[in-house]
Amino acid sequence: MSTNTVVFIHGNFVNYECWNGWVKRYEAKGYKCIAIPYPLRDKPVKALRQAHPDPKLGQLTIDEVIDHLVRVITGLDEKPIIIGHSFGGLLTQLIVNRGLGAAAAAIDSVPPQGVLALEWSFFKSTWPLLNPLTPSSRPWLMPFEHFQYTFTNGMSLDEQRRAYDEIVVPESIRLGRGGVSSKARVDFTKPHAPLLMVAGEIDHIMPAALNKVNFNRYKASPSPTEFKEFPGRNHYTAIAGKGWEEVADYVLDWAVKQTADKIVMREVARSA
Repeated sequence: MSTNTVVFIHGNFVNYECWNGWVKRYEAKGYKCIAIPYPLRDKPVKALRQAHPDPKLGQLTIDEVIDHLVRVITGLDEKPIIIGHSFGGLLTQLIVNRGLGAAAAAIDSVPPQGVLALEWSFFKSTWPLLNPLTPSSRPWLMPFEHFQYTFTNGMSLDEQRRAYDEIVVPESIRLGRGGVSSKARVDFTKPHAPLLMVAGEIDHIMPAALNKVNFNRYKASPSPTEFKEFPGRNHYTAIAGKGWEEVADYVLDWAVKQTADKIVMREVARSA
């Protein structure tokens, strides 16, 4: 086995429990799995909602989250496979840009600073967060109606309600706005660990076209970067809901192949 550790990074508006299915599936295959909660987010969904509005959460920034993730990852015994979803996909890209990780996958990723697409659904989905009239000091709990549009479009009402109740938590506006700041800048020319960009075909908040633009920026780097779009998947079903196992298995198979190929190449170079 090329690397035995997998790190999961959740996105905004949810907590680390969104990775429970992936963790169990990968652990059954023999991997050590760590779903890292953001600071102040190491509690179940119900507890985080009951604490709303938590003034400390309202002050959480992207710098604090990145520093926390880096401390955990650099404290591991080996470079892990890193898998992030949504804002966690952006954080994954930023961490990979720092030279961390053996391989990585960014699923339905928030784009780094300066990467844009013109899809209306993206602007409609992110406007409540980026609207300058939205106070930045108070955490925001996404309303169910907005969740229906941004995360679970195309699903039945019962499925949408169940997903909302299971994963949605209050979020720091300051943290989300950090995604459009200089703190979210990626040097696309730098060598990096193998990176897979995954998109859901019908994702509203992070459209497939936006993920493709993000992927294309990495063509300036000599390192391997690949793109995979999953038909019929929205922002939620890329990692949960019906058929999430398809995405999970594809990502792991890809990452294992990439890390194994790197080991083979090093061995060939040593024997040359």
